[in-house]
Amino acid sequence: MSNDVANTLSILVLHGPNLNLLGRREPGIYGAVTLDEINHLLVQEGEKLQTKILVVQSNHEGLLVDAIHDAVGQHHGILINAGAYTHTSVALRDAIAAVALPTVEVHLSNIYQREAFRHHSFIAPVAIGQISGFGEQSYRLGLQALVHYLRKSSTG
Repeated sequence: MSNDVANTLSILVLHGPNLNLLGRREPGIYGAVTLDEINHLLVQEGEKLQTKILVVQSNHEGLLVDAIHDAVGQHHGILINAGAYTHTSVALRDAIAAVALPTVEVHLSNIYQREAFRHHSFIAPVAIGQISGFGEQSYRLGLQALVHYLRKSSTG
């Protein structure tokens, strides 16, 4: 797939548990933006970056693991907000490590300004980077960073 990188990239966007409730779930922490609005923002940004976006949201860890496994040969990279699984899921960490696709971890809130249990990420050690604390813009910034990384890697 590396020959395709110069043309159109394909990015798998994964949203973890409870993110389907965005817009009404703790708006003081997560804001008023809905998941559909975030997905629309990503598709628009993807078009600007000549990047296809496939979005998967699940409250079920195994479905997210399956989506990561299925990404091989289909996508160039992964943008993930694993929600609470960030802090608990060795399975997601192992899946990302196993497929070896460049992955960027994103969070709406700054997880390091929150409860102590949120300060640890199982995903960060297997991701190329992490962006948190910028609300829905964390996703846009994460996508931009991932696309830049992929294009730079394919030419360097």
